[in-house]
Amino acid sequence: MWIFRVLHQHKLHCVWTGSLQKPGLISRVGSQFNSYHFTATLLCPEDSTALKRRRRVSIASSVQRKPVASDGWQDRERSGQSKAWKNDIPALQKPNQRRGEDSRVSSELRKLCMEDFPADRERQLKQKSTRDSKAENYEIVFGIAPCVLALTQGRRKAHKLFVKDGEASLRPSMVKVCEEAHRRGVQIHRVSKKDLDKMSSGRVHQGVCLQASPLSYLTENSDSAPKRNNNTPLWLVLEGIQDPMNLGAILRSAYFLGVDRVASSLRSSCPLSPVVSKASSGVMEVIGVYGYKNLEDMLRLKVEQGWQVVGTVGAETKESNIPVTQCSNFQMTKPTLLLMGGEGEGLSKELLSLCQTLLTIPAGRELFPGIESLNVSVATGILLHSLLSSRRSTRR
Repeated sequence: MWIFRVLHQHKLHCVWTGSLQKPGLISRVGSQFNSYHFTATLLCPEDSTALKRRRRVSIASSVQRKPVASDGWQDRERSGQSKAWKNDIPALQKPNQRRGEDSRVSSELRKLCMEDFPADRERQLKQKSTRDSKAENYEIVFGIAPCVLALTQGRRKAHKLFVKDGEASLRPSMVKVCEEAHRRGVQIHRVSKKDLDKMSSGRVHQGVCLQASPLSYLTENSDSAPKRNNNTPLWLVLEGIQDPMNLGAILRSAYFLGVDRVASSLRSSCPLSPVVSKASSGVMEVIGVYGYKNLEDMLRLKVEQGWQVVGTVGAETKESNIPVTQCSNFQMTKPTLLLMGGEGEGLSKELLSLCQTLLTIPAGRELFPGIESLNVSVATGILLHSLLSSRRSTRR
């Protein structure tokens, strides 16, 4: 009896191993399993033990099936195994895929593996938060005066106010900012100086930052007409001012001296950024700056309306067909457009051709080569003061 049982088991073993040793089945099933196991282990190392355990259980359950020694059973069993592998394995090797090449992993498997890595999940959440922040389109205004004026003028939509924590928040200027924010329902957060430094990119924030909507250049419309007054109007026209510090200083001088409007080219000019607002000591929050895609068209229209166009040149200018006058000798008797060019290049040829007079600032000493000119913001302040003083003198 014992001998008969041993012989019967040996016969079954031969039939079973013979069916599994066919090259097509072994290469197909084995490569699929190994590829899946290798990829899953690479993505989720901590789950490799569980995969090995499931592999042993799967093999054991396959061995425990009772085979029938016939070719028909072998075909059905091979077909059933193939379907089982396709149902259980998310990533299969394509028929024309080279042996040993890594197979692709399904999106479900990647999702399960990613959930086991908190760092990747946190990075995805940060990316989503960054996208949401950009969608809200806020920027950081910094400095006492810019923040106060941004809150009181109502041209921006204020979102959050960040104040330096500690005794600095008890200063009268800081209390005023907080009071204005509280009066308008703006959230107030106390943060460290390090956080404020990051918000302002290391610039001088004076212990306060405001998260608010950005300001943009104004455009011509039915409501943009300047206020009527008895003075002869003076518009300041800027072409290609690229330095935000210069633009901020120019706006501060123009507002202080009484310019009726500031116009700027939109091409090759810096935007109305928080840096400009801080450089202007908050004046950018008060004065409207108009942007023009084509300054030439605007100047020609104003000339037709009886305005005069006045350009600016350096003291050592070359001969020109346009008369050059020292700013101290110029009298502003009718509506005037004062043109100021960008740093280095000055006014373009197109705008110079529209000027009726060119103004220059005389030097008070003999100058060394290379420093014959003034900073554009300083030159603008001097010229504006000269023109506006002549306007007041003509009224007398």
